Amino acid sequence: MVGLFRRKAKDSDEQTAVPAVEDVDAATDDDAGDAAATETGQADEVEARDAVDGGADEQPEGRLSRPHEVDRSEGPFDRTEVDDLDSRLDFGALAIIPESSMEIRLDVDESGQEITGMTVVQGESACQLQVFAAPKSSGVWDDIRDEIADNLIGGGGTAEEKLGPLGIELHARMPTRGPDGRTTYAPARFVGVDGPRWFLRAVLSGNAAIDEAAAEPLLAFIRRSVVIRGTEARAPREMLPLEIPQDVLAQAEQADDADPNATPDQTGDKSDTADDFKPFERGPEITEVR
Repeated sequence: MVGLFRRKAKDSDEQTAVPAVEDVDAATDDDAGDAAATETGQADEVEARDAVDGGADEQPEGRLSRPHEVDRSEGPFDRTEVDDLDSRLDFGALAIIPESSMEIRLDVDESGQEITGMTVVQGESACQLQVFAAPKSSGVWDDIRDEIADNLIGGGGTAEEKLGPLGIELHARMPTRGPDGRTTYAPARFVGVDGPRWFLRAVLSGNAAIDEAAAEPLLAFIRRSVVIRGTEARAPREMLPLEIPQDVLAQAEQADDADPNATPDQTGDKSDTADDFKPFERGPEITEVR
């Protein structure tokens, strides 16, 4: 068990943003209705309705028509949809099944008192997971996705919606200024899933943001996840608390007792960057990121 302590990076919403393009394939129920109306001589009614509505097909550039139903029969799951959590690592609001090649990093706030998210690293790809409360009557992903896109575009980045295996995603690139003063772009892929009174957000980065083959195992990891919402009353978008499993804490304490003279490299001494850390081969490892 290895502990890695670093300052928490800025929120992914501010860090990331793919060129916005029009979706030419999106179709709505109104399209079919308009065609039927034309065939039956009701074109005038269609034109009048469109004049009032402003056109049913109008969408901001780079945005898809909505709503879009997501099939969660293969996950991610609500706690009520699984028999037990015996095969999963239980982090409180989220239970997961990582592959042996994955390293788990826990994102911790500056005070060190709250786990704000979980990042899974595999090879040159990473996936950050966060889970939030949501209203009983409706999901929040459509609104959150719009807000993320607007923030990215407003900050000089670009964003494009695409339909993925878990519904509408936001593919993005964020402009960053390098040491030489030149602007570079970091790709990211935002995936959101609305569940019963919860919302799960995943941000894929590295190769997984641009390569479907690299993203596939991380998307499968997301599907295996279970959200434990609890019965507490929570405000919409309130972050659900994560915690380190007790058996993992016990293993860490045993490892520290067994090797009190570990070198800084072995204990994961503080570092200001995340890119210089490579996943362990033993995995899944759990590290802590500040």
